[in-house]
Amino acid sequence: MGRNNDAITERKAQHLDICSDAEHYEVEGGSTLLDDLRFVHRALPEVNEADVDLRTSFLDTAVSMPVFISSMTGGSAEGYRVNRLLAQIAQDAGIPVGTGSIRILFRKPEVIDHFMLKRIASRVPVFANIGGVQLVDQVHGPLLELIKRLEVDAVAVHLNPGQEIVQPEGDRVFRGVLDGIARLCDQSPVPVIVKETGFGIGPREATALVDRGVRYVDVAGSGGTNWITVERHRMDDADRAVAAEFADWGIPTAVAVAATRSLPGRILASGGIRSGMDVAKAIALGAEAAGLALPFARAVVSDGYEGGLALAERIRAVLRSVMVLTGASTIAALRRAPMIRSERFAQMTATLREADAAAGDLAAGDLAAGDA
Repeated sequence: MGRNNDAITERKAQHLDICSDAEHYEVEGGSTLLDDLRFVHRALPEVNEADVDLRTSFLDTAVSMPVFISSMTGGSAEGYRVNRLLAQIAQDAGIPVGTGSIRILFRKPEVIDHFMLKRIASRVPVFANIGGVQLVDQVHGPLLELIKRLEVDAVAVHLNPGQEIVQPEGDRVFRGVLDGIARLCDQSPVPVIVKETGFGIGPREATALVDRGVRYVDVAGSGGTNWITVERHRMDDADRAVAAEFADWGIPTAVAVAATRSLPGRILASGGIRSGMDVAKAIALGAEAAGLALPFARAVVSDGYEGGLALAERIRAVLRSVMVLTGASTIAALRRAPMIRSERFAQMTATLREADAAAGDLAAGDLAAGDA
């Protein structure tokens, strides 16, 4: 058991090292297609900058802008340091923050302090994070008790079959995850968020999740951190060749958000969100909020608290300016701001909607049964 715990801790530390070291490791791939969108500039915006209000709500709590620090890491000494800094930044910037995966606490409960972010970020929503495969055929009692101990405002279930399938020590059982999420929604004392980890969630799956009680669906599409690529840096040459073929795998984030717009108030956008302009475009596409993980992690590793807070304030400044230049005085108005969309973007979004509609409703085991 101890050796297994050490392996998990080492893997978490490796992930953080790989993701934060842009000079030596390339971990991003694909395209969000956010560059295929352009706001319509208003030469007569009829909005004063002082009147622009970026405030919104997240998990029924007032936050300063529609931005959150997405779940990243935990369980290692450096992860603990980064998490504490991210929580302080979230508190001071007035935005939500997520923990890394709490799975390690079932095997290594002594590192629980790494995940007690609510003690630092008491005024903003904090959400825990657990893998979807950990919900398959599991009694949720221990997880629910852990959620209560952490005093979080929600629990995010991350879906990462892409990463797991190439990770040497990864899980290979994915049937039953949807049912596990539904059971968690029925039992959880806090709202449930479901997020991908860089490969996207389409409208068919998003609808199935909302129908089963999920509060928010974070599409977390391609164009940012590619966790298959992250794992590739930990592989031998033969396995790297397999992983390399998935460098641009997934649904682009912008397409995933646009395709799920029929679920207003339920969609979050992450995956390749790198700037205030990206945040603004995601909101205009229909997202409730946009999340960033890698940029905050790199800023903190490089420049500490000051670097992370500066990033948050830069995003705020750009978002405010976009709202002035589009004539939007509120976040609700920004969601109605028109954008010019490339033919490629429009066609890909329409094709995704059509493909998911043709596939019909999603029920656990549908695809497997159809292939049998």
